[in-house]
Amino acid sequence: MTDSILSKAATMEIPINSNGDTRTAEDDSLEQGAQIGGSLDEIVGTLPVAMDLQQVMVSGPNLNETSIVSGGYGGAAEGIIPTSSIKDIRSKSRGITPSNSTASRIANQPGHYPAPSMHHSNSNPMMSEEATRGVAVEKFDSVKKWSINTYKCTKQMFSERFGRGTKTVDMELEAQIDVLRETKLKYECILRLARDLTNHFYNMVQTQQALGDTFADLSQKSPELQDEFGYNAETQRLLCKNGETLLGAINFFVSSINTLVNKTMEDTLMTIKMYENARLEFDAYRTDLEELSVGPRDAAAMMRIEMAQQQYQIQKDKYERLRSDVTIKLKFLDENKVKVMHKQLLLFHNAISAYFAGNQQQLEQTLRQFNVKLKPPGSDKPSWLEEQ
Repeated sequence: MTDSILSKAATMEIPINSNGDTRTAEDDSLEQGAQIGGSLDEIVGTLPVAMDLQQVMVSGPNLNETSIVSGGYGGAAEGIIPTSSIKDIRSKSRGITPSNSTASRIANQPGHYPAPSMHHSNSNPMMSEEATRGVAVEKFDSVKKWSINTYKCTKQMFSERFGRGTKTVDMELEAQIDVLRETKLKYECILRLARDLTNHFYNMVQTQQALGDTFADLSQKSPELQDEFGYNAETQRLLCKNGETLLGAINFFVSSINTLVNKTMEDTLMTIKMYENARLEFDAYRTDLEELSVGPRDAAAMMRIEMAQQQYQIQKDKYERLRSDVTIKLKFLDENKVKVMHKQLLLFHNAISAYFAGNQQQLEQTLRQFNVKLKPPGSDKPSWLEEQ
């Protein structure tokens, strides 16, 4: 009888009145936290329960020798929360680091994410900020210099075209540059015509070869005209062979002219273009210095004149250096052009004369004289390994 009464009393719900006589809010919070889970790790995962437990530690009864049981008296063993764990939570809420075992259990919780460290050094952000600022300043200065230089050069160019500005002219050097440009145009015409001749002559050689094969085939199938077809077949084969030799000489001529025009002359013209740009910049800064020199002579003006003088000297040195480079390159180009064209024109003349004269030995000797090596037949076709 007594046991049944005690069992019934243990499972009864005790209501909380407004005065808190029978049951306090701390007890409900403690029981609610105990019912959420049977382990400390699950309680730590819920912030509201941890905060309620903090209140229990401050105002609740002494739990040093007690334990919390979920599910009433006689509940399962996993519902027991050791008081040492609650002490760790209380210490953590007050800023005290828990013991190593408790900290390791909390860190190993799958749903637990460690808080980011707040003790970063401020030196790295400051250094990166200074480096970024330095790069930005450097780029700004570069764009500023480029804009000023472009403005001055554009102004000078329009002044020269409309006849309001003066231009530095080296008459002798300008005459040599004009001759080079005219020579390049004429040599480009020679190169274009030589390539056309090569293509036409190649087609003629292929036609002669096909015609010789046809004559040879007919000489075998036409006994009554065997000798006539045979003579013509041998003639076409000989012409085809000599034509291939002449094609080798013409190809060597075209290759040499192409190198002279599109590499040697083009390199000199690139240097001339750099020289002309330097001349325009030099005249632009010279004009700027002249305009500042006729103006007022206060402190700010004198500072601008000094800076303009420095820029003028820099552009003058650059202009004179490039003018010297152009003069040297024009001299070497002229010597190289004479040497190359002397050899190539002699080769072209001797090869054409020997071919149309039917002098096969003279034609072969001409190629040996100029070290022209012929490609063997079929060398232009890639091998079976290269086609794979």
